Amino acid sequence: MTTKTKHGTRWLCTTALLMAMNIIMSMSVFSVPVPGGHLYLNDVIICTAAILLDPVGAFAVGGIGAFLGDFFFYPTPMVTSLIVHGLQAIVISLCTHKLFKDKNDGKGKPVLASTIGVTIGAVIMVVGYTIGRCFYASVEYAILKIPFQILQAAVGAVAGVIIVYKFGLKKLFDKLMSK
Repeated sequence: MTTKTKHGTRWLCTTALLMAMNIIMSMSVFSVPVPGGHLYLNDVIICTAAILLDPVGAFAVGGIGAFLGDFFFYPTPMVTSLIVHGLQAIVISLCTHKLFKDKNDGKGKPVLASTIGVTIGAVIMVVGYTIGRCFYASVEYAILKIPFQILQAAVGAVAGVIIVYKFGLKKLFDKLMSK
């Protein structure tokens, strides 16, 4: 007897690919130098993945992917990254897939739901990293980094929504997952 699971091979491979992209984008090579560190572009991958995937896949890409990226390249904030990016990704995914769903056709307003999700996710990321930095660095350093965290969160949120909806990734993803 076979059972059909929600998380099949395509889902697993897509999640793994996006997680690998998150890890790669955690490298300093793909960052923008700013005073006191770098502005990382992995938030683009986290937001994109969270819009496309369910909360489990979103957590894997956002939380575990960011944790591994930090583990390999800059271990100090890895637990903060696991918690903050994991929560950020779950919230974005839940908003995208649950808000404004039309009971008749199940579609609703996905772009608006995703925009609300990435906005809440950006707040989670900025607040979470600010609190985390207070523990593993200093309060002064955490406050210094706030403008750069806001910029990183905003770039990730805007780029994620644009990539998914304006570049047609959502249609491609839905087509791939429906086969």
